[in-house]
Amino acid sequence: MAVTLTENAAKQIRKQVAKRGKGLGLRIGIKKEGCSGFAYTFDYADELRAGDQMFESCNANVVIDAGSLPYIDGSQVDFVKEGLNDSFRVGNPNVDNTCGCGESFSVKEPARISLL
Repeated sequence: MAVTLTENAAKQIRKQVAKRGKGLGLRIGIKKEGCSGFAYTFDYADELRAGDQMFESCNANVVIDAGSLPYIDGSQVDFVKEGLNDSFRVGNPNVDNTCGCGESFSVKEPARISLL
């Protein structure tokens, strides 16, 4: 199982961790939300919790909890700027469908949903 970062995402993570003066890396999770079922959550990880897995990519870390990892496994995280907005984007091979607004998604294997 693995999650990778683009150089843009890694650069942003390193920048934010340095600015905060602490932290291990970016924490990504999922939560039940939206019209398609799930949405990503983003925060900075200051510690590893029970069940967390940390992946290093491009000299930056991403932390995923055990319940979210099956849904995010194989993803590549990018950091993009569009006009005045910037955000992390997840290229997730497990996504089956997204809602019209692009904020929520469903996964290809609904049997995994019981893990949350």
